[in-house]
Amino acid sequence: MIRARFRMAVPSDIWVAEVSQSLPDTTFRLLAGAPLESRTLELGEVVGPDPAAALDALAAHDSIVSLDRLYVDDDRGLTRYETTEQGLFTFLGETSLTPEFPVTVENGIMEFDVTASRDQFDAFGDRLDDSPMYYELLSVVQSESADGVLTARQRECLDVALHSGYFEVPRRATLAEVAEALDVDKSTASVTLRRATNRIVEWFLLTTNDNGTP
Repeated sequence: MIRARFRMAVPSDIWVAEVSQSLPDTTFRLLAGAPLESRTLELGEVVGPDPAAALDALAAHDSIVSLDRLYVDDDRGLTRYETTEQGLFTFLGETSLTPEFPVTVENGIMEFDVTASRDQFDAFGDRLDDSPMYYELLSVVQSESADGVLTARQRECLDVALHSGYFEVPRRATLAEVAEALDVDKSTASVTLRRATNRIVEWFLLTTNDNGTP
């Protein structure tokens, strides 16, 4: 199994993107959630300088059907609410992943953990790569190897680029030639290569010390 932590921009059509960006000093945490037929029942926490105002902003949003204030003090509030928004569960459901709580959002940026098999991790990585959304792999924990850092498609792209001489100095292959070998356009090849190399660099820096050893 692979355990990874991601940071990504919340899609603009999800309510928490708008509310959190209007209150950049407040942290929104989704503690639990369950999709219903056409709504989602969620338990949330807000932490910030004015939690009562944050809950008011949440309750006023068009996507919120009902909201119960469970607890509020000077810097923290707990709430149970129903929303018509099911974007997070839809997004993860397409990759057969169950969201791990808490999911934290600050100023439109979400951080969350996933625990997945290699196939699920590959599908999730491909889903992110195919989306226009910004994302960043913050950490990846594996028992013995780096096998889960790259998706199968990213590994294939790097393998073709490496063996064609794309990374050599001077290069023996162009990006167009790599894309042709992969049967994709140049833009897709470029994005996949950049994200794959970024994942490798992040994994190396996160899992080695200053001497370059684990």
